[in-house]
Amino acid sequence: MKYEFTKDFLTGIEFIDKEHARLFELANETYDLLHDELVTDKYDRIVDLIEELRDYTKTHFAHEEEFMQSISFQYIWSEKHQHLTFIEKLDSIDRKKLGDHQEAYILDVIDFLAKWLTGHIRGADARIGAAVRAMDAETRAKADAKAAELLEKIEG
Repeated sequence: MKYEFTKDFLTGIEFIDKEHARLFELANETYDLLHDELVTDKYDRIVDLIEELRDYTKTHFAHEEEFMQSISFQYIWSEKHQHLTFIEKLDSIDRKKLGDHQEAYILDVIDFLAKWLTGHIRGADARIGAAVRAMDAETRAKADAKAAELLEKIEG
C-alpha cells in the first residue's frame, strides 16, 4: 500500500515534518518499484534506494538530534538509540543476496519502513513536538529560532 503523509504524522516542527515527508516519498518509491511490472531487474534501483535512504536518514537524524540537544530534550538518548537501530537495519541488508531475492528484500524494506515510520514518528518524534508546545514563551522562541535555522539548512 502507498504511504500517505497525513496530519497525524505532523510534529509541528516544520523542518522535522519536511524531512519525515521525504522519508515517506522514499518509502513510496520503494513501493512503486516493487509493483513496476516493466522493470524486471530491480537490483540497481534497490541498491540506490537503500543508499539514498541511509544517507538521507543519517542527515535527518543529525538535524533532529541537533535540535533535541538545543532544547535539552529529556528523551534524546532514547531517540538516538532508535535512530541507531534504524541505521543498523539498513546496514544489515545484504546486497549480495538482492540479485536472487529482489522481491523479498523490497518487501522487507517496505515492511520495515512502514512500521518504523508510523511507530517512530507518531510516538517518539511526536514527543519532541509536545515538548516544544509545552515550553514557556521565551524558551519556545529559542526552539523556534533553532528550528528555523535547521529548516534553512535543509532548504539550502
